[in-house]
Amino acid sequence: MAGDARRLGLYGFGAAAHIVAQVAKSEGREVYAFTSPGDAEAQRFALELGARWAGSSLEAPPDELDAAIVFAPVGALVPLALEKLAKGGTVVCGGIHMSDLPPFSYQLLWGERSIRSVANLTRKDAEEFLGAVAARVPIRTRVTRHPLAEANEVLDASARAASSAPRR
Repeated sequence: MAGDARRLGLYGFGAAAHIVAQVAKSEGREVYAFTSPGDAEAQRFALELGARWAGSSLEAPPDELDAAIVFAPVGALVPLALEKLAKGGTVVCGGIHMSDLPPFSYQLLWGERSIRSVANLTRKDAEEFLGAVAARVPIRTRVTRHPLAEANEVLDASARAASSAPRR
């Protein structure tokens, strides 16, 4: 949905974004990773994977973006991403769930900028995507294992992280 954007911003550098970053980089795109303020570990990881720039979602990248994908379920990131787009750019809301978007100035959309959402991704979509890129892109993933008994604590920590994301 981001099209053939040369300069691609990824908001919420986690499970999906670190895979998309590697595929985008393999296609010759410039990747700009946006993390929660102070998340130096995720910023370092993005740079290790070839991101041209990594910083806080409150910071401006060195270049305007052609597109941005918001993986974090935080509606307040949408106007922040719009601010970083070149005219004609697209913000893709990549999550199934997201908090409400705050009011924002029409000026952020002016210049043929757009906002799109992803309705769903099926297992078949994922298999086709991975099948198409696995042979040509050596994707490196990072996972953190937790015992099943800790599932509720891990989900609570994820929810707290999402709710502490920057607000305007």
